[in-house]
Amino acid sequence: MDLQAGDTEKPIELKVDYKRVNTFISDYCKNISRNYTFIKTRNPLPEGTRFLFKISVPGLPEVLTLKGFVKKVVRADDGSGAGSAGMEISFEYDSDAERARLFAKIEKLINESFGDTIGGKIRDHLEKR
Repeated sequence: MDLQAGDTEKPIELKVDYKRVNTFISDYCKNISRNYTFIKTRNPLPEGTRFLFKISVPGLPEVLTLKGFVKKVVRADDGSGAGSAGMEISFEYDSDAERARLFAKIEKLINESFGDTIGGKIRDHLEKR
């Protein structure tokens, strides 16, 4: 992904359309539940740049909206051994209640999509981290 620097005051809107629930749940387990994601890019935006993610997922009637900002920039030549160049996006919520509502929607989706047995294993995995 090649991004250009923009206005750090106005969030950059990114639309993410998942075609399969499984793919979204995988990303949720790896990133969203940990309150961050990493976007690989050779041209990362400056720290502090704000994002607004609009995420559509099969099985959810409404689009999920997540706010975030560039917390850390990783350059390919920084010598840190961190791997791919890009930017770490930290998610932020207006309140703990907002975060809890979002996660409750996702937990309901997990239960409806995978049932109690597999859904329980996914929840157990998330709780152990």
